[in-house]
Order: sequence, then structure tokens, then C-alpha cells
Amino acid sequence: MSKRIESNTARETGCKKSSDISRRDFVKKSSIIMAGAVAASNNSFAVNTAPKKVRIGIVGGRFGASFFWHEHPDCIVEAVSDLIPERRDHLMSVYKCKKSYNSLEELVKDKKIDAVGIFTEGPNHVKHVIEAMKHGKHVISAVPACMGGGLEDAQLLLDSVKKYGLTYMMAETSYYQQFTISARKFYQEKKYGTFYYCESEYQHSGLEALYFNKDGTTTWRHGVPPMLYPTHCTAHLIGVTGEKLTEVVCHGWGDDNPICKKNVFDNNPFWNESAMFKTDRGHAFRVNIWWKGAHKGCERAQWIGDKMSFYAPHPNGMEAVIVRPDNDRTEKDDAGFIRYLPDLEKYEQLDWWATDMLPEPLRHNSGHQGSHTFLTHEFIDALVHNRCPAIDIHEALAYTVPGIVAHESALQGGAQKKISQFYLPTDQNKG
Repeated sequence: MSKRIESNTARETGCKKSSDISRRDFVKKSSIIMAGAVAASNNSFAVNTAPKKVRIGIVGGRFGASFFWHEHPDCIVEAVSDLIPERRDHLMSVYKCKKSYNSLEELVKDKKIDAVGIFTEGPNHVKHVIEAMKHGKHVISAVPACMGGGLEDAQLLLDSVKKYGLTYMMAETSYYQQFTISARKFYQEKKYGTFYYCESEYQHSGLEALYFNKDGTTTWRHGVPPMLYPTHCTAHLIGVTGEKLTEVVCHGWGDDNPICKKNVFDNNPFWNESAMFKTDRGHAFRVNIWWKGAHKGCERAQWIGDKMSFYAPHPNGMEAVIVRPDNDRTEKDDAGFIRYLPDLEKYEQLDWWATDMLPEPLRHNSGHQGSHTFLTHEFIDALVHNRCPAIDIHEALAYTVPGIVAHESALQGGAQKKISQFYLPTDQNKG
């Protein structure tokens, strides 16, 4: 991972670095995953946990019920909340919690709560994060970090996290998918050689089922632009190599469906959006986010270098493979020209969740390709050990903001756009 610009970031965002270890050493000393193995994550996971217990409140009874806060040895679920009684009951059952509140606004007033997990509607994330921090709570929020308010919302979120000096983390699942952890390990071990290209795709047809309530009214997802939900893809590059996205050209596709003609997202006309990003290292990053069409669902990526490439499993049947060049073997193409024949190696995916990257109670499979237990541990461990979480406010905005700008590009017919660098401290922002 590239050296991140630190300056006063940790102090400004409320998470402090350890007084006896630099970030560079922190990365070097990340946990041993298996005997003799190099850590596959960008961050250290302290599995011998400290005696401090984090009391967390969980808001949002659908996605919020899919984590494992009650299993973490340093966490107590103090209270839960959802506007719908049945979902509140479900949260209480999952987390074995006896206390509930009718709303987030009530829950954040509970003085016993140290932190809040916000798993509410995307357009409300910024408002809800600020409300929690106003009451002194650390926050982990579902993705995206901000939605619907453009770059102004991104700036408001950044300013608010700095103002309250509390820990913020975004719960991006792609960062901890098992194959993403492998890709990150390969990068740290310099297996790719010169890394120069990445592709990521999030294909999810059938989301219309989530666009309407049972009474026919629309939900917050109705007509959502694909690139306003970019983090499942952007985490595949930024969370592996550390490079940031600086420019984009994006194109969209839509049809005559009423959803594409009348929605709260300024009448977003697109079901699908495809973008080509440029990174701060001059590399190319192609992203497809598609809600409709003749394609299979996936959240996957491929990482390309001159010494090795790694392809995550493809929904059309290709298993995970590693590709290496072989200049000694050749074949002829269908025109009779000679080309090198690369080595293909089937990659047997390790279950990183079964290793000592996690405390023993969390060593089991979980949602989104094993990522939920990792997200649970990373947030709690960061609070217990007073350190920045892997996906802090600057990292979260580095994943989110490029999608906002990409959608603007698509609305302008594929105009080339510069991307504001919200991941940098204000005095170094080149945006």
C-alpha cells in the first residue's frame, strides 16, 4: 500500500495513532494469518483483546442484523432501534439485547452507549452520522458514506467528523471479501510486479423489488443512479493498492421505464453506468455498475500486473485464477502469428475468516463473502486500541466521491471530469 498522507488526519478525525508505533511499522507488524504467512490485510488485528468493552447501539433492522457484535469479546450490544416494531424485535433477538428505542434520535441519547452502527437509508447516512456524533458516539455506517447531496454532502460529513473528533468507519464489504484480502496480500508481497490496471464490476439485476413498499409507495432506492453506489467496486482498487482516483469518463444506459423518467435523484435516466478512472499513479481502472440487463450478478474484480495477474471468480463460470507470463512457451493465433502462452494456475481461495486474523468467536463464515465478521472486528478493535480503522473518513470518501463525479460525467454525455480529493487533509487538498 502506498504511503498515505497523514499530517494531522488522525487528530482531526478523532482516531489517534498509537504512541509507540508508527503507521509504517503498524502495517509491517500486521497480524500473522497462518503460521509463517504474511498478513493479508492493510491493518493489524489484535486478537488478544484489551479489557475495555465497547457498548454499541445498532440502528436498522435489515442489514444491521447481519453483523456479529454480540460475538465480539470486547463488545456489548447495549440497545437497538428501528422505526418498524418487527425489525426492532428482530434486532433484539439476533443480538440478545433487551433494550430498544423507537428511533435513532432516541437511541443516541443513551449515555451508556459508546458507539452506534448506522444501517439506515443511504440518503440519510450523513444526517444520522452527525446526529450520533453530536451526542458523543463513535460511528460505523453502511455504504455509501454519502448519497444524494453531491460533493456538498461529502464535505459536510468530513467537516463534521473532524469537528466532533470521534471515530468514523464505513462498513464496506468488498474490502474484506476473501479474494480481496488475497489480492491485497499479493500486492503487499509485490507478486504483481508492476501493477498497472484493475477492473471491477458490481452487477445486480432485480433491484426493482426493493424500489417499492408493500403499499406501492417508493423507497429510497427508487431510481438510484448506479454510480452513487460505487464503493463495492472502488474498494477493490483503493483498498488493495492505496492509489486514489483523480479523473473519470463515464457513460450510462437507460430505457423508457418510468423508474428512469421520474425519481428523486434528479430523474436519473440510467440503469447501468460504466466508468474509466485514472489514478494518481497514472493507472487505468474500469468500473461497471449495472442494475439491469442480460448478465449474472457479481461483485468481483481482477488485478493486472506485468509479472502476475489475479482474477476473482466470474459469474459465467471461470474460477479464481492466477496468470503469469511465460516467454518460453508459444502458440499461434488464428491468423498464424506467434504469441506467448501464459501460465494459468487455479487459485484455491483460503478462508481468511478461519485464521487468527479474527478473535476465535468470529472465526466463521459471514455475509458478503466472509466480510461481516471482519467489519465487526475492525471497528471494535479500532475503538479498543484507540487507532484509526481501515476505512476511516478519508478512505470512505475516497471510495464514495469518485462515483458522484462519475455520475455527473454520464449525465454530461461522458465528459472528462476531475475528482476532488477528499481523502487528503484540507491544507493538502488538490481538488
